[in-house]
Amino acid sequence: MNLSNLNIDEVLNSIIDFLPRLGLALLVLLVAYWISRIVKRQVRRSMERRNREPELILLLEMLTHWGILTVGIVLAADQIAPGRFSSLIAGLGVAGITIGFALQDVAKNFIAGLLLLIQQPFEIGDIIEVVGYGGTVLDIALRAITLRTWDGRHVIIPNSEVYLNPIVNFSAASRRRVDFNVGVAPDSDLGKVTRVALKTLSENVEGILQDPAPQIVFSNFGDFTIDFTAYYWIDTGEAGYLKAKNEGVMAIKRAFEQEKIEMPFPTYVTITPSG
Repeated sequence: MNLSNLNIDEVLNSIIDFLPRLGLALLVLLVAYWISRIVKRQVRRSMERRNREPELILLLEMLTHWGILTVGIVLAADQIAPGRFSSLIAGLGVAGITIGFALQDVAKNFIAGLLLLIQQPFEIGDIIEVVGYGGTVLDIALRAITLRTWDGRHVIIPNSEVYLNPIVNFSAASRRRVDFNVGVAPDSDLGKVTRVALKTLSENVEGILQDPAPQIVFSNFGDFTIDFTAYYWIDTGEAGYLKAKNEGVMAIKRAFEQEKIEMPFPTYVTITPSG
């Protein structure tokens, strides 16, 4: 390099022109860092108020911090060399779109997993029903949840399917309504049927609630019966749904037999042709 050809004034002018851009770039980085710290603290406070898991809080803090810093670095680099990073950013954008299409299912499940962990519509151990499967939640991961179904199968359901479909969380309800149908003979004393059924349910079903009170609702005339539906609410902390339903049916059957209340069933007569 021939130092004699250097123009000191041009060098000084270049340095003077560069210093404001460098200062602005450093300012952008400082502001981005400051914003990332503030937002990170807000995320932690919000998650701690909701009693979220420490691992989830740490993950969200990291994503928030580095996401804001990445934006700040790109903006700062553009201040130092305006226009120089346009092609790089465009190239990264094309690459990102290509990778996004290739990994769109993975990305969908990951984002849905984050949202499920943040919102927590259910927890491990809860009994839920989603996309046609019902059972106990065994695991909640960033890709999928694992259920143990009513019949003992282990089902892995992608988080995107869980997040985009209705979720029934049976464990979230402190009380549930139980109902079942019964038919009595058409000549039965319906007042007596009601009294016996209500008394029986109140005395024999564990966890039954009196508010709302149990109800007996006669619904229609069948071919051989007058049908009614028994409705009652239970405290799920004291009794499970299936147990409460089983106790109700068995108690009604015993009480009706003792009170001579007939529960008829269809009778078919077969006629054999003579000759």
